[in-house]
Parts: sequence; C-alpha cells; structure tokens
Amino acid sequence: MKQSKNNRWIVVILLIAGALLAACGGSTEEATEVDAAEVVAEAGEFNRVVLTEKAAQRLGVETAPIHEEQMDGTERLVVPYAAVIYGLNGETWVYTNIEPLTFRRESITVDYIEGDIAVLLDGPPAGTEVVTVAVAELYGADTGVGQ
Repeated sequence: MKQSKNNRWIVVILLIAGALLAACGGSTEEATEVDAAEVVAEAGEFNRVVLTEKAAQRLGVETAPIHEEQMDGTERLVVPYAAVIYGLNGETWVYTNIEPLTFRRESITVDYIEGDIAVLLDGPPAGTEVVTVAVAELYGADTGVGQ
C-alpha cells in the first residue's frame, strides 16, 4: 500500500514537471522584433538616434540644459558631468536632445571637471538639452556596440 502511494506522488510530480517544462518552451509563432532605436545618417559628422517612446521610458532618459556659470570670475559653459562620454582616444561628446525622442552626439572640449560638472572650452550653446541618464545606451545604439 505504501509503495502505491509513493508511485502516485512520483507520477504527480512528473506530470507537474512536464507541464512546467512545456510552459517554458517557446511559441511556434514567429516573434516580430521591434527596434527600440533607429539610427539615421546625417550629412554632418554624427548620426541621429531616434528612440521609441517605450525605449526612452525603459532607459529612464533624463536631460539637463547646458548653462553658464561663474567660474573663477568668468562666465563659463558648464554641463553635468554625467552627460560627458569619452572616446577611446580621449574625444569627448554629449548627446543633445534635438527633438522629442531624438538625440545627436555633439563634440565638446572639456577644460576641467569640478565636482559633478564639466567646465567646457567649446560645445553646444547654453540652453541646449543634453542627456544625463542613459548616455552609454545611446552611444551603444549610435555606434552599434553590442549588435
């Protein structure tokens, strides 16, 4: 009698395991892949990166304006340091928010870093919105890293 109960439990466990494994299997329908970002070539040096609204939300894209600030008695362009991205050869860029969900990499020249800001020698004008969160993800989409 005890052997019969054990066999029933084994059968139940195997049925449950089989059902779970079947549920883990992929669908036979072909999934359609939707690109989260579209890279659009432009005449200038850099491309435009256009995100879907869902991708921008998922990445948590945030921006802040480049602004002027008194530094050592002189008005200087400053940008949040989180917006600065470096190239392999020391190049520096920011991603500007040129339209809703549309971003373009722009060259900047950093004079020095002070705390959480980068003081610029050259870059986009004050008031230009730059990406401060999801910069690396935009760079990856822009340059094809990870594809």
